Amino acid sequence: MNYLPTGKPSTPPEVLAARPGLIRVINEQLILEQIRRLGKVARRDLGKISGLSKPTVAVALANLERNGLIRTAGKSSGARGPAAVLYEVRPEAGFILGLDVGREYVRGAIADLSGAIRARGSRKVHAASRAGRLSHIVGLADELTGQVPIERSDVTQTIVGSPGVYNSGRGVLSMARGLPGWERPGVLAELWDAFGEHTIVENDVNLAALAERDLGHGRGVSDFAFVSVGTGIGLGLVIGGKLHRGVHGAAGEIGYLPLGDDRDVDPDDARRRGRLESVASAAGIVRAARRSGMRGTVTARRVFAGAERGDTLCRSIVAEEAILVSRAIASVTAVVDPALVVLGGGIGHVPYFVEETERELRKLMTPPIPVRASALGEAAVVDGCLAAGMDLAWQRVVQR
Repeated sequence: MNYLPTGKPSTPPEVLAARPGLIRVINEQLILEQIRRLGKVARRDLGKISGLSKPTVAVALANLERNGLIRTAGKSSGARGPAAVLYEVRPEAGFILGLDVGREYVRGAIADLSGAIRARGSRKVHAASRAGRLSHIVGLADELTGQVPIERSDVTQTIVGSPGVYNSGRGVLSMARGLPGWERPGVLAELWDAFGEHTIVENDVNLAALAERDLGHGRGVSDFAFVSVGTGIGLGLVIGGKLHRGVHGAAGEIGYLPLGDDRDVDPDDARRRGRLESVASAAGIVRAARRSGMRGTVTARRVFAGAERGDTLCRSIVAEEAILVSRAIASVTAVVDPALVVLGGGIGHVPYFVEETERELRKLMTPPIPVRASALGEAAVVDGCLAAGMDLAWQRVVQR
């Protein structure tokens, strides 16, 4: 799904003249936007900044406060003259719900309009069906809203992070690898039924890239790549400070890159998920570990933890993984030339793996590109949901 349009349509002067109530609304929106931008601000300063008269500002503030959009926030100090009452946006004027839908876990959080996190949590997924996964998502959302406490209907904007790409022609998610039944018709309608028409579904790796841009190593970096390695493998591209989705929303689906030795590729898995993902995701690492003779319960996390401890077998497996991921990164960076690569996902942010990947990438790229472990860890997708939802929630609040 695409984000809602953010621009405001222009209004002809004759319409404004005929609708004085519309002018009042525009003035209130202007004042509200200034309060959001400035934080705590006095009435007199709002008049100077907006260019509106004192009576107009006073009426706008009274209406905004009566409608629960702003509140008083103490008085100014340190300036000459009498202390002035300060106003700020009322945090409870809007809530953003972010949900990360994964194969093994669903994670979520709720933030208010000030950006403060009101609740955060996760659930282990014990379901292999679409209905079971939806039940876990709704159950987690109810837990989170209960902590605030608010009702689900009180949420202003919901963002759902999920593997896959929204296919507008068919109205379904495609490439939602690893989530049984998630590509079937009806999933999006069921999400809307549960969370309302203002629910948006966005690719999970894209959301993690947004979180890294706003909260992590991507702050102040106009062009960078976020590579997620875990249950799947994917890439989010930020170019010119903005997320790059591509014409069909499929930019970053590097799981389909034709990389990997034939002997390591599971043909059936490669058809379902892409050649690179079949060998470089957690499932591919497990297959490689078993082929190498690892015994007992084999998981990708066990392999990466063993490499961190210095286990020779585990290090050899992780080294092969680093070669594959570095080749994928080199394929992308040769085209878009980012300033930075951030590694995240369930296993991608492990320090030893990050070092190995950067070492391999130096052999392939000149000049070398710095590689960093995600600063956000497993919270990246949820934090990206909240970051993406904040502006959308604000638009809805302003339009009230």
